[in-house]
Amino acid sequence: MSIFSRLTDIINANLNALLEKAEDPVKIIRLMIQEMEDTLVELRSEAARTIAERKERNRHLQWLEEEVEEWNRRAELAISKEREDLARAALTEKHALQQRQEATRKELAQLDETLDRMAEDIRQLENKLADARKRQSLLSMREKTAQARLKARSQLHNGKLDEVLQRFEAAERKIDRTEAEGEAQALGSKPDLARAFDELEQADRVQSELEQLKQRMQEKQDHE
Repeated sequence: MSIFSRLTDIINANLNALLEKAEDPVKIIRLMIQEMEDTLVELRSEAARTIAERKERNRHLQWLEEEVEEWNRRAELAISKEREDLARAALTEKHALQQRQEATRKELAQLDETLDRMAEDIRQLENKLADARKRQSLLSMREKTAQARLKARSQLHNGKLDEVLQRFEAAERKIDRTEAEGEAQALGSKPDLARAFDELEQADRVQSELEQLKQRMQEKQDHE
């Protein structure tokens, strides 16, 4: 595949569509960036060769202009010496050189058009490359975030989550038993004042222990 065929494919490529279809978007974007960078190097090398060729054509055109002037001078000299045959030959050579001048000017115009297209291609390719590099950075960040989330979830599902839930359930059952004891005593005789305060203090201790347990488990999760 030629450099310009690859360039056309890259510029016309829809990055969003390619990444959505890819099984490994990070790998695909990395390969695309490498392809863009290689194509950009080749395109700039081709542009450098074209610039060198244009300079060579300009030098050749300058030489032709000098030769045209020289043969015109010779034709004038021949006329002044009454050598019409030499004058005719000099003018014939001059006209041949002028035709070569015209052909060289057309070649220079074509080279200028080619360089203009190359400059535009390089600009588009650089924009595409900048976009791809930006997407690569975003994909890399998303991949790291996804891996961190997966690690956190796997840690929660390796038994630690069940352990946390069991502790909360045990605390809730303890509170339920305390409340049930109080309700059962209320069914009989009215407890005296001291017992009522004991029950309040017991409930406070259980509630305090429950809050401390919740806080410890939350801190443990935050550090993981």
